[in-house]
Amino acid sequence: MTAPAPIPVVCALIACEGRILLAQRPAYKHLPLKWEFPGGKVEPGEEATVAIVREIREELGCEIVVTRALPRFIHRYERATIEMIAFVARLADDSPAPHPHEHVALAWVQPEGLLGYDLAAADVPVVASFCASQAGSASPG
Repeated sequence: MTAPAPIPVVCALIACEGRILLAQRPAYKHLPLKWEFPGGKVEPGEEATVAIVREIREELGCEIVVTRALPRFIHRYERATIEMIAFVARLADDSPAPHPHEHVALAWVQPEGLLGYDLAAADVPVVASFCASQAGSASPG
């Protein structure tokens, strides 16, 4: 018996003024009250970049511009295996501020403070990948 294919899931590290947006999951959903980078499942036939823009619009009521992708990876939860597809993004110039349509809270966090939150397990490696990519792309001044 072969294992089912991983479920493609997108998330966005929305950056604004040096901080990253985290969203807290509702108590009644899987991973209750865990903090996460907002996003969701990729629909069949949908491109990951299209999916993240759609998910952020649905979950937060705002518009983003994807600036780059982070490396994809597989994460196994007890209930499902996902392929995490993370993007770094910024708010579009004409976007309203994010609002928690599906989450209980939002927080803008300095990158070095992200691991201080009770993150969903699949989001922890995203922090490491993001921080490593920032260190590699830091410019003087």
